[in-house]
Amino acid sequence: MKTSIKLSAAACLALASITAQANDAGAYPARQVTIVVPFSPGGGTDTTTRILAQKLGEMWGQSVVVENKGGAAGSIGAAQVARAKPDGYTLLMGNIGTQSINPSLYKLPYDPKTAFAPITQVVELPLILVVNPKEGIGSVKDLIDAAKKRPGELFFSSSGAGSSMQLASEAFQNAAGVKMTHVPFAGEGPAISNLIGGQVNVTFGTVMGSGPFVKQGALQALGVTSSKRYPSFPDVPTIAESGLDGYNSVSWVGLLAPAGTPAAIVDKVSGDVKQLLSDAKFSEQLIGQGGLPVGSSPKEFSKKINDDFELYNKIIKDNNIAVQ
Repeated sequence: MKTSIKLSAAACLALASITAQANDAGAYPARQVTIVVPFSPGGGTDTTTRILAQKLGEMWGQSVVVENKGGAAGSIGAAQVARAKPDGYTLLMGNIGTQSINPSLYKLPYDPKTAFAPITQVVELPLILVVNPKEGIGSVKDLIDAAKKRPGELFFSSSGAGSSMQLASEAFQNAAGVKMTHVPFAGEGPAISNLIGGQVNVTFGTVMGSGPFVKQGALQALGVTSSKRYPSFPDVPTIAESGLDGYNSVSWVGLLAPAGTPAAIVDKVSGDVKQLLSDAKFSEQLIGQGGLPVGSSPKEFSKKINDDFELYNKIIKDNNIAVQ
């Protein structure tokens, strides 16, 4: 009889917990939600967040505020969210850097694998392999041939050591069996400007950063880093279909909550974002900003974070990449 009573009590506690989570999700959000962007205003992560925050605010009937908390490659803002109350009212718009790359480059004040509850990958951010048209390089094959003939003599720019731009190039070199020389700059703007000016030969730029120059003819696009062609550049092949089978190196932006946030709230936010991304006009807006809508489940997003950590941790170690 005592055993039966204990089991019944345990069952009641479990039921109460499930009911509480359901009630939390049902009432959520009952007040303002803050999404922390761990970077300065104006970048791809910030732009995507502001577009999404407006739509979520309209859907929820509550204010969704974007708070920029930049510094230390995104770790300051991420740490703020990691310490926040796990009630769904403070979220993080992380990216591939904060969640999958930084752990291999920095000593962080939190463990990305345990400090957060992944909600959903919002967008995938392909990069475009671009060259100065004066180089006379018209394809991925041409670039590989040139790099093999002049090992170490071709220079590629990036937005900094350990950036997704550098890692995409390192992955390219590993796959192609070539060696180019890295020239890091303080941001994508200078990296692109120096490519246009002829100080460097090649770079992997974002759609937002390099795309306009491709359309103007100041840069020539050789390939995109995603597994599928980018809608805004349908004539530009993927690097994989250009001869490097299996090549895929993309950045991404995604929502996370502090660890311990009720699963019901995580699932609700994930489902609501996915619903928004299914709207054609909203998706077109994100595509115009350089992102391909995703809307993954929490489980799928968690796997993406871990898979990318394993991929880039190996690249960082194999190529002795370090930040100053």
